[in-house]
Amino acid sequence: MALPAEAGGFVGVADVSPKRPLCFLLLGPPGAGKGTQSAIIARKTGVARISTGEMLRDAIARKTPLGEQAAPLMDHGNLVPDSLLVALIDERVTHPDCTNGLLLDGFPRTVRQAEALDQLVRDRGMELVVMNFDVPREVLLRRLSGRRWCPSCQATYHLESSPSKKEGVCDTCGSALIQRADDRENVVAKRLEAYEAQTIPVIEHYVKRVAVHRVDGYRDVSDVFAEILPFLQGEKAS
Repeated sequence: MALPAEAGGFVGVADVSPKRPLCFLLLGPPGAGKGTQSAIIARKTGVARISTGEMLRDAIARKTPLGEQAAPLMDHGNLVPDSLLVALIDERVTHPDCTNGLLLDGFPRTVRQAEALDQLVRDRGMELVVMNFDVPREVLLRRLSGRRWCPSCQATYHLESSPSKKEGVCDTCGSALIQRADDRENVVAKRLEAYEAQTIPVIEHYVKRVAVHRVDGYRDVSDVFAEILPFLQGEKAS
């Protein structure tokens, strides 16, 4: 089932409400499409979307204490320590929009984080739905290193899939686009290596506890969402 995409959303798919509070996990390497799908899922279900990557970049931009600690690590392509990420998540899940469920993009990345999340899920009486996005490594490198970002209005572009109308210039505000430090090819390679070493054990952690559903992320955005939709509607067991 393919869902035609229109500006800002999908047509032919009514908003869905989970039949029970969900903790929806999107696992997979950087550039696998988790951020795109998490935005669609959050919009369709109303659950809170929690992206640790976005929270980190926001904290860095606002120069918060957590951001000041994270900035040099991200600039060099290193993973942020569990203590910083857990502190961000602990703060975020207290917000009212997490009452009916949450969707995590980029967390957990270590078994220690997964164990901490397991406790949070139990405490809230939620149910885990775990998706593992699979994309070839060469595609990930191309996706990530081609990203461009506007530091003024936060608009994002890609040299291949969504370029700006004028090369190097933001369509929205006219500012010069930049390549973030963590999107440079050598840094991307390090990020993927770190993922393979540290995050794959997380998948193994969940395989022992719940069903982990493989998602082929090397497809059109609408096709990927069509595969996820039945889980949101409660048509498949997690």
